[in-house]
Amino acid sequence: MPRILAIDLGTKRTGIAVTDPLQITCNPLETIETAQLMNYLQTYCAKEEVEALVLGYPTRLNGQANEMTPLVLELKSKLEEAFPSKKVVLIDERLTSKMAMQTLISMGTKKKDRMERAGNLDKVSAAIILQSYLESQ
Repeated sequence: MPRILAIDLGTKRTGIAVTDPLQITCNPLETIETAQLMNYLQTYCAKEEVEALVLGYPTRLNGQANEMTPLVLELKSKLEEAFPSKKVVLIDERLTSKMAMQTLISMGTKKKDRMERAGNLDKVSAAIILQSYLESQ
């Protein structure tokens, strides 16, 4: 069974999470520079069978677009063009960064490590987005 990949787009870094081949669990995979995202996805999808790409869709708490919303919509278009055989889905990502920080805290990650390793936050956020998608199916 193919995997599902989730993307938490940022202006500098992007978090990526992936399901297991049975699409039961999801795990943080990688944090990469956003400029390298398309290259990374093309390489990953050439090695692994991927069914869908799930994008965190950022909005304000009131549901209105924020500064990242147009960038995510642009990425969605690029992904649909680059990967026409894959489903590209938007999932509400409000509060995922706060949830990811709480996850890191509950795992016992020291404050210094949380601050130094912002990449952990990005890929944990992607895993939360992916978990939301799996639960909605």
